[in-house]
Amino acid sequence: MTSASFPDPLLSQLESLTTEAFRPDLADIDRLPTLDIARLMNGEDAAVPAAVAHRLPEIAAAIDAVAERMARGGRLIYAGAGTAGRLGVLDASECPPTFDTAPGQVVGLIAGGPQAMVTSVEGAEDSRELAEADLAALVLAPEDTVVGVSASGRTPYALGAVEYARSRGALTVGLACNAGSALAAAAEHGIEVVVGPELLTGSTRLKAGTAQKLVLNMLSTITMIRLGKTYGNLMVDVRASNEKLRARSRRIVSLATGAADEEIEAALAATDGEVKQAILVLLAGVDGPTAARLLEESGGHLRAALAAARA
Repeated sequence: MTSASFPDPLLSQLESLTTEAFRPDLADIDRLPTLDIARLMNGEDAAVPAAVAHRLPEIAAAIDAVAERMARGGRLIYAGAGTAGRLGVLDASECPPTFDTAPGQVVGLIAGGPQAMVTSVEGAEDSRELAEADLAALVLAPEDTVVGVSASGRTPYALGAVEYARSRGALTVGLACNAGSALAAAAEHGIEVVVGPELLTGSTRLKAGTAQKLVLNMLSTITMIRLGKTYGNLMVDVRASNEKLRARSRRIVSLATGAADEEIEAALAATDGEVKQAILVLLAGVDGPTAARLLEESGGHLRAALAAARA
């Protein structure tokens, strides 16, 4: 008796997803010259930003909601499995050096834990209970935000994370790459970036992964802009933890102030290398401790601190 005699609900579900659709026009892709395959793939990738553009109002609404909660001390927590989980961990791990976020302020959870970053952890993505346990360990608060990420929009781990977070009063965002997804429906802010079938059937690390990366870039970056982590388009909260970042810090102060090298070095020395404070010292003519106080009073917003100093 063939397997077709036993209908598989999951198989039927997958066959209905755009991200899993088979493309007959690419059935002979393995026979093409390498350059032609590269051109095909590049053409497919070029459609992703347009798909993201269709969802900008939803993305912006989610960002405003996230920023409002983080301004009150909340955390941004990504939860996903496989590629989606890895992208969340990647985005979270890049926030401390880029924006000097506090430890645990932006968190990436991947089904199966850290080892799932480099190897498959069988069955982890199918467990809602695992997502609940991972979030329970973080002791969720109403000021927190949980972003469930899943290309299919049906991954139990991502769904379980969003449902548990919502039950705890946290803000929830569901990021999927299929229309009418369960994940978007379960979250307060649903974002569905429909990129269409993949070059390789079901390989959602491709266009779907690219779309997720673009949206996560927006979520974290624009949230940090709203929180005052930048001055214009300068990363004034960069953490100078190595020689490259120390050089970048000096360049940022230079671009923001136009000061001479000696003045920049003196300002950074007076503020223990804090870029925001150094800029305030140079632009407002205050000393290091005053710059630190003004920034604390302004909630870390450099423009507000400058206005207060000049007033």
